[in-house]
Order: sequence, then structure tokens, then C-alpha cells
Amino acid sequence: MSKKIIAFAASSSSRSINRQLVTYACSLLEEAEAEILDLNDYELPLFSVDREDALGQPQPAQDFLHKISNCDGIIISFAEHNGAYSAAYKNLYDWISRIQPRVYQDKPMVLLSTSPGGRGGKSVMELALSQVPRFGGLVKASVSVPLFTENFDSAAGQISDPGLAAQVKSAVDSLFAS
Repeated sequence: MSKKIIAFAASSSSRSINRQLVTYACSLLEEAEAEILDLNDYELPLFSVDREDALGQPQPAQDFLHKISNCDGIIISFAEHNGAYSAAYKNLYDWISRIQPRVYQDKPMVLLSTSPGGRGGKSVMELALSQVPRFGGLVKASVSVPLFTENFDSAAGQISDPGLAAQVKSAVDSLFAS
């Protein structure tokens, strides 16, 4: 039986370059099927303790957590907003962590990031690498792809730089490696 992967861009943009990257990464999976989630399908009010008291555990947060519970691995491509997570991802994460503190439930993960700039989202990647393990993520590999528009052929849906393509392929291959 093939492994079930969930993947998503940690962005709510309909034109997300991180969605393009995570979709590309999923196309490289062998012997696994991926479901690419859209954070817009899990939109929630801005988290606060007062809202939590009023709303309890909103259904979209429970649904997203259910997706995590029922997968074998996770691939995320992080959008960098002012050096940190996007508000959409952070808000969903805040709601979910109140239901299940070990958000990622010891699932193997590949973390990606990209940006139009030369650092490729390295600031948000550093943040993710420091936090994801504390919340139950088993990070198997991470890759930051710099200069997205120069290194990704959007029409073909693939990385055009051979070295970066090899890095992403290696990361994806490591998801279930021992």
C-alpha cells in the first residue's frame, strides 16, 4: 500500500510560488500519493483566548488536524512574510496547537521555502527548523530555493536549475528513508 502524504504551501495567496514549489515536490514522490491542501479551505478567525472560549475548537481546525492524523508524511513550503510565517499559516497553527500541542504528531516531514529574493525564504526556514521539531515534526530534509522566477519554469511546473532540482528530489526521497 502506498504512503499518504499531505502537502501545502504555508500561504493563502492564489498565486503562491510556494504552492508551485510544493506541487512540484509532490510530483517527485514515488510510491506515495499526495493530497495538496489549500489553507484557504481552513480559514479561521484570528486566534485569541477569548475567541477560543467563545468558539471552542472550530471545525476547520479539527479538519486540518484530522488530515495530519491520517497521513504518513508531510511536505510544507513556507512563504516568508517579513522574515516569519504568513499570517494564514500562523493563525491555523495557533488554533491547531490548542487542540493538539504536538501538531505534527511525529510525522516525517520535508520543509521547503522559496521567495523571489536570493535568500529563498531562509529566515522563515530557520524559524520552522527551530519550531517544527518541538511540535512533533520529524524533519527529514529542508531546502530553500532562491530567486524563484529565475530557477523555476512555471509553464513546465518544475525547477529549471539542475542543482536545485537535485536538492529537492533528494529531500523528497528522504521523506521515508531510514
